Amino acid sequence: MPLNILKDKDGMPRIILTDPNGSSLEVLLYGAQIVSWKNQRKEELLFMSSKGNRKGSNKAKRGGISVWFPMFGDMSSIEEDGLGRKRLWSLDRDPSPLPPSDNHSSVDLILKSSGVYLKTPHLSFEYRLRICVSGGKLIMIPRVRNTDNKAFSFTFVITNYLSVSDISEVRIEGLETLDYFDNLINRSRFTEQADAITFDAEMDRVYLNSPNKIAIIDHEKKRTFVLHKNAMPDAVVWNPWDKKGKAIGDDLGVGDYKVMICVNSAVIETPIVLKPCEEWKGYQQLSTVSSSYCSGQLDPSTVLYSTLHSSS
Repeated sequence: MPLNILKDKDGMPRIILTDPNGSSLEVLLYGAQIVSWKNQRKEELLFMSSKGNRKGSNKAKRGGISVWFPMFGDMSSIEEDGLGRKRLWSLDRDPSPLPPSDNHSSVDLILKSSGVYLKTPHLSFEYRLRICVSGGKLIMIPRVRNTDNKAFSFTFVITNYLSVSDISEVRIEGLETLDYFDNLINRSRFTEQADAITFDAEMDRVYLNSPNKIAIIDHEKKRTFVLHKNAMPDAVVWNPWDKKGKAIGDDLGVGDYKVMICVNSAVIETPIVLKPCEEWKGYQQLSTVSSSYCSGQLDPSTVLYSTLHSSS
């Protein structure tokens, strides 16, 4: 059967993917942005700004999941984005060497440099992205191929705006003891001293050489997001808090910071270098499991490792 493609209220194409267990995704061709991920109980798992569209018809929505590529500059803050988020992607009819996609639960998209304005002139690449919902898991497989006659380097981020009950009740585990760059202090380098990351103020950090699996525990909902990533060694953690949230203004509602957290898969500290005809492939999987950790009743490390092992 053909892909289920609808038009949203702005006339932009939107792809609906469904999983036999009842999970679903909504993907915009504009920016290859995932704007909805619902579990089998039809609960929305992604955050989208209460203000909806940004000002101007050519800008992406705030929230969901999006890919930041190309990024050819220095180490970037959460507020900088790649041109891939600002272009209309095409359906990829030849996703080789990946197996053909299932039109119900997955889609293959492609963005070519010929259709993108770059500050770096005459750079040629193909960026392919597979998006899939399977067994309640959201899977993304990004691939970048150098179709130029010279090498180039780039950094890369998948931004994940996750929906949470209350940011003050969120705990992130798996990043303890790691070095990180703090974008709020001139990208100064520190070592994480806490046994887990909690929130009581604005945060914008790039954790370096992070593990392949990270747990985001929502105490109030007793739900844990498990982020599993490969070939993306860094992790960005961001929440604007009250003051920065108000400063963003035009595309983030008042109080939205309380019900969202960004935990992103990234390649930032050491850029990817591709020689002509070489291809880079990444992998990200998001899943959710029930978590009984609440108000310190269980050892956090036990929750983390049992959660991660159950998702393997």
